[in-house]
Amino acid sequence: MIKWSGDQQALRDGLGPYLDVLNAGHAEQDAAAAFPHEKWAVLAGAGILGLPFDEEYGGLGQDLLTTMYVLEGLGEGCRDAGLNFSVCTHLVSTGVPLQRFGNPGLKERYLPRISSGELIAAHAISEPDSGSDALAMRTRARRDGGDWVLDGSKAFVSNGPVAGVFVVYARTSDRPGPLGCTAFLVERDTPGLTVGAPVAKMGLRTSPLAELFLDDCRIPADRVLGRVGGGYLVMEYVMRWEILLSFVVNAGEMRSRLDRCVAYAKERVQFGRPIGSNQAISHKLVDMRIGLETSRQWLYGTAEKMAAGENVTEDIAIAKLVTSEANVASALSAVQIFGGYGYLAEYGIEKELRNSVAGTVYSGTSEIQRNRIAALLGL
Repeated sequence: MIKWSGDQQALRDGLGPYLDVLNAGHAEQDAAAAFPHEKWAVLAGAGILGLPFDEEYGGLGQDLLTTMYVLEGLGEGCRDAGLNFSVCTHLVSTGVPLQRFGNPGLKERYLPRISSGELIAAHAISEPDSGSDALAMRTRARRDGGDWVLDGSKAFVSNGPVAGVFVVYARTSDRPGPLGCTAFLVERDTPGLTVGAPVAKMGLRTSPLAELFLDDCRIPADRVLGRVGGGYLVMEYVMRWEILLSFVVNAGEMRSRLDRCVAYAKERVQFGRPIGSNQAISHKLVDMRIGLETSRQWLYGTAEKMAAGENVTEDIAIAKLVTSEANVASALSAVQIFGGYGYLAEYGIEKELRNSVAGTVYSGTSEIQRNRIAALLGL
């Protein structure tokens, strides 16, 4: 595995002083499904929200692997998985594609406020009738003089209720296939853009979700990310970053969960001995450890290949599939190991199971990942 430098370790360890504040009341905030604005400000102050962005725009200028390493530490230390998910969404939805594909004017206008957390970011890809089949989107963008005019609707927009800026993907051509869509940067207060009310969901409740409605939403022509018709390239780039960042956070959460389960298995006594001495429990812990380490190897190995410019299409799919399913298995085992206490909301363990299920759905379902891997096998 990777040998982390002293600077990288110090950057990750720098989260330590903030963890008590980040974890305070995490179970209660999950129950209230409230976005923790005060904790967002704490993370902004810690520099987390600017990790991968250039220093000239107020970021920390860190590479992909270092960003992952620090976010894994966030997942390990912060029990608010919804907040963790909102952080990853913020980084990858707008900041990452803006830095890679944005023109200088857009970067100067938006990246400093994204890096500082002043402007919360989101992206709008999925639609009511097209989730995994993103290229079947119906949202349209037409050129009108010096502007683009967007019409349509988007669903499952993470950070939607609190975001100040969105990357919206829309069709700019009737031509089928990947060359027919374009990515646009759209501010929240743009006339014609309406953000729906927060949508209740099973897990990740502190990361708010909403629909987006666009009705003659007019934006300047320079708000295109990349080129017209290049939206699929932007989306592919974003999805790779999204999977690596979001799921390395899950790996951190799995580490924390394993440590808590091992400690509990040693101290919880039933029938005169610690429950960890029972093979039924110890084997669950072993499987949790294997799932964690397998996930980390796929995530970091894929990131190393991606940083080297290698093709990681299959690696990304495997890393996402392995980690998302290992996380669900880990969370279910934790509930079973803690027994009745694991089932009670006040201990915050049952919410980890609810949170984990989302990973098998967002960024391409487990079924989609298996289909992609099968296709690469020539099946």
